[in-house]
Amino acid sequence: MENAASGNSSASPPATPARSGQDDAFDIRIARDGTWLYRNSPILRLPLVKLFASVLRRETDGRYWLVTPAERGRIEVDDAPFIAVALAADGAGRAQRLTFTTNLDEIVTAGPAHPLRIETAADGAPSPYILVREGLEARLNRPVFYELVELGGEETIGGERQYGVWSDGMFFRLGDPGEE
Repeated sequence: MENAASGNSSASPPATPARSGQDDAFDIRIARDGTWLYRNSPILRLPLVKLFASVLRRETDGRYWLVTPAERGRIEVDDAPFIAVALAADGAGRAQRLTFTTNLDEIVTAGPAHPLRIETAADGAPSPYILVREGLEARLNRPVFYELVELGGEETIGGERQYGVWSDGMFFRLGDPGEE
C-alpha cells in the first residue's frame, strides 16, 4: 500500500479496518458513476483503484468485500462496481461478438460466461448490466447502451418476437419489439 506522506495518493487507503458491529468495514464506497471514494474523497490514482478492484469480491448475501491474504474489509457499492464505457462489435447476426471495456480497463465479451441483463426501474427506465467476474457486474453507461440498442434486431425466440442482440452465440433480450 502507498504511504500517504509520499503525496502519491489523493486519499490514503485504510491501514486497518474500522469496526462496524460484527463486520470489518473499510470507509470505501463505489459511487453510481464508478468513482471509488475513501472517506468521501475520490481515489484519484487509477493503479490504486485497479489494485483494490482486483481483490473485490461479492458474497452471496450481496455485500462487497476487499479480500487480501492479510485482511478483509467490507465496502459499500451504490449500484455496480464497474461501468462499461466502450463497446466493440465484431461480425453480424448470430456470429456477432460484443466486447465491452470497463472504466478500469477490464474487457469482457457478452456470452455464456458474461451475460447481459436489463433491469427495469419502476418508472420504466432500463438499467443494463454485464457480468464482469463472478458476482461483479458493470452497468452500461448511457452512450454504450444506445450503441447496443442500435445493434439490436427482432428475433423469434421460443415462439415469441423479441428485440435484442446476439453475442458469442447467445441472444440477449433488450425489450419488446415496437409496433410497426
